[in-house]
Amino acid sequence: MTESKIRVAISVGDLNGIGPEVILKTFEDARMFDFCTPIVFANSKLIAFFKKVLKSKVHIQQIKSLESIVDGKFNVINVWEEPIQINFGKEDAKIGEYAIKSLKAATLALKDNLVDVLVTAPIHKGAIQSDKFKFPGHTDYLSEELEGESLMFMVTDTLKVGLLTDHVALADVVSQLSAGGISQKISTIHTSLIKDFGISKPKIAVLGINPHTGDNGVIGSEDDTILRPTLLKIKEAGKLVYGPYAADSFFGSNNYKEFDAVVATYHDQGLIPFKTLAFGEGVNFTAGLSKIRTSPDHGTAFEIAGKGIADNSSFSEAIFRAISIFRNRESYTELTANPLKRQVERYKQKNVHKE
Repeated sequence: MTESKIRVAISVGDLNGIGPEVILKTFEDARMFDFCTPIVFANSKLIAFFKKVLKSKVHIQQIKSLESIVDGKFNVINVWEEPIQINFGKEDAKIGEYAIKSLKAATLALKDNLVDVLVTAPIHKGAIQSDKFKFPGHTDYLSEELEGESLMFMVTDTLKVGLLTDHVALADVVSQLSAGGISQKISTIHTSLIKDFGISKPKIAVLGINPHTGDNGVIGSEDDTILRPTLLKIKEAGKLVYGPYAADSFFGSNNYKEFDAVVATYHDQGLIPFKTLAFGEGVNFTAGLSKIRTSPDHGTAFEIAGKGIADNSSFSEAIFRAISIFRNRESYTELTANPLKRQVERYKQKNVHKE
């Protein structure tokens, strides 16, 4: 599959939101087709409706099966046939069902190696909940469907933020932290930095659990009893891991620029500074899985849906990041496969030159 352009499966997200708009806007730039072949999992008539509303000039290539994908075209495969009523900006459980149909079909294609990577448009976490889908979001669903240990990793070229806990109520954060869990998450980030981003010796900073990392137990003991001992063991094992650092001043002081990645204890501790510093440029990458999935760093934006004013920058970045990670994994696989055989080949080449 790598001989052709990288095939990008795209799930449409919440149809009452800006997902279809940012998808169409991204591929209005014809240069995108030089890098990849998109396959949108939705319904061709519905995408034509969005195209008309948004005055998009993207040419739709309707396909009946994934075996008939046309490289370099904007492929749309029908996941459903029935018409859908679109009400921009409205939370709708029925629309949520179609978002999940798109996600499941795209994920299956990824698992079956019919596509190379998955890029997901935003879903509405309330609208997707049902008896058949009880996951808080993409990451948890993909963790169950794909091999590996999933981790939410927010990334740009200069800033990468991983989370020890993601979509968890603040009151439950500490109860979900353990030495084993922290070690596993940091190991996932460390491996991803090497394998997915080509950083040979990653340097990782970890933020504290409590304000001022507990102030020697005055503001909580968890940093001293859980985090510091765990980080010490990880560092003794050879990883360049530092902290815990007080989260309130870490980003404002530009301390984050000294590290390849920052590990936050909980969702808002990491994502508030990330989105402040990188909104529109950031990408949500699900690290640690056997397959590659990215998404933009924003939500459904119901308040501007259907108005034609959504910024597609982050969605475009999600496409490029998925392609980059795919290529990096290919290179990593080549470099780490049969190292003894490669050494023998290099030895033979040297001897040939000597002769």
